Amino acid sequence: MKIEISKAEYAEAEKQMNELLAIATKKGGFDYLTKNESEELNNYTQIVKAYEDMHYTIAIPQTVQGLIELKMFEKKLKQKEMAKLLNTTDTKLSEIMHNKRKPSISFLKAMHQILGIDGNLLLNIVSS
Repeated sequence: MKIEISKAEYAEAEKQMNELLAIATKKGGFDYLTKNESEELNNYTQIVKAYEDMHYTIAIPQTVQGLIELKMFEKKLKQKEMAKLLNTTDTKLSEIMHNKRKPSISFLKAMHQILGIDGNLLLNIVSS
């Protein structure tokens, strides 16, 4: 069952959530919230999450290069650091990033194991 949440309801829930988070911070953590405050925080958080999931989804990149760039951004890595993390050379990674070389099976395996990228997604991207 999908519940429609208006922008005004979202704004109010976000405001209330932030106020409760500030209370938790001031008290020294979530463990110090009253039972009622904890329940309210949970409810407001669910409303905010539902609205954001519905209106602010970010599409997953559909290229190996896009996935690498996303992971570099998430981990705040430069291309040279990403190459080291993936146990490859700067040159090989650069060639893959510029579509001059196809990623090897071992490279895709490293993307899956080290970066946590879904193996099925990688297979679909390289096989299409």
